[in-house]
Amino acid sequence: MAQYQTLLYYCYSPIENAEQFADNHLAFCKSLGLVGRIIVADEGLNGTVSGTPEACKAYMEAVHADPRFAKTEFKIDNVDELSFIKMHCRYKEEIVHSGLRDPKIIDPNKQTGKHLEPQEFMQMKDEEDVVILDVRSNYEHNVGRFKNAVTLDIDNFREFPEKVKELEHLKGKKILTYCTGGIKCEKASALLLKEGFEDVYQLHGGIIKYGKEAGGKDFEGECYVFDNRVTVPVNSVNPSIVSTCKNCGTVTAKMINCANPVCNEHFTQCDECGWKLDGCCSDACKESPNKREYDGTGYYVKIPQPVNLDKISKRKHKKFIKN
Repeated sequence: MAQYQTLLYYCYSPIENAEQFADNHLAFCKSLGLVGRIIVADEGLNGTVSGTPEACKAYMEAVHADPRFAKTEFKIDNVDELSFIKMHCRYKEEIVHSGLRDPKIIDPNKQTGKHLEPQEFMQMKDEEDVVILDVRSNYEHNVGRFKNAVTLDIDNFREFPEKVKELEHLKGKKILTYCTGGIKCEKASALLLKEGFEDVYQLHGGIIKYGKEAGGKDFEGECYVFDNRVTVPVNSVNPSIVSTCKNCGTVTAKMINCANPVCNEHFTQCDECGWKLDGCCSDACKESPNKREYDGTGYYVKIPQPVNLDKISKRKHKKFIKN
């Protein structure tokens, strides 16, 4: 039985004094012994946290107890190791950078595409008048994507608004958007509607929920996740691998960061080339004097200093989550 759990979630809900909330929320998460990465903005929360089942349960209960976040849906994975090393909770302007000069021109709380549950998405995706649209970045869809999906050449979601112009010929079709956990689709589908696309849908809960509830059917490759696991398998029905090693072309789902920190390219590489190039993307990067030590994972993090925290009462926990 897995020792830990990893929670993936988001919630679009206005937060007053969001910067102060982020500070309080960080202390709350640390008090539970959680590790992870949370973005707090005036528009809501976006996070992935990892900890013991007891800590994760306490966290979910505290979040749901706050009326602002009562509708939050958690995707829960049982894991053998913690998916992060440290706990981060930071304030940013948006929980997903939209790339819009005025992000307020779309509001996921007011208008988005029609939400499709995994089984509904599975039934609709193969219809003739349907286009499946992947709204994620290159490095994400290169390692895994739905069969026949339209992918966009973007390095970051903030480039999505410009790419909408390239989709004009798809107006009149049913557009089914999808992403990892659903959060990007909230803004992507809202923007498509604003730009005149009339029949827009989104996969509720994203690829992760689809894997859990629909077996991941026809999702080719693995799903990129933003934690130490890097990618996770989601298809238990007809699994396949679609990505190849950047260096030799061998089929592989393993994704790493180049060991040369100046480069730091995110790419797929087989184990054989990984050891041959010391985790670098090229011979040139292998010769870098600043090259990080390759341990076979290709995942590099700063090792945090140990922190001793006093136990905090449940009453204080409530204060942290609600302030």
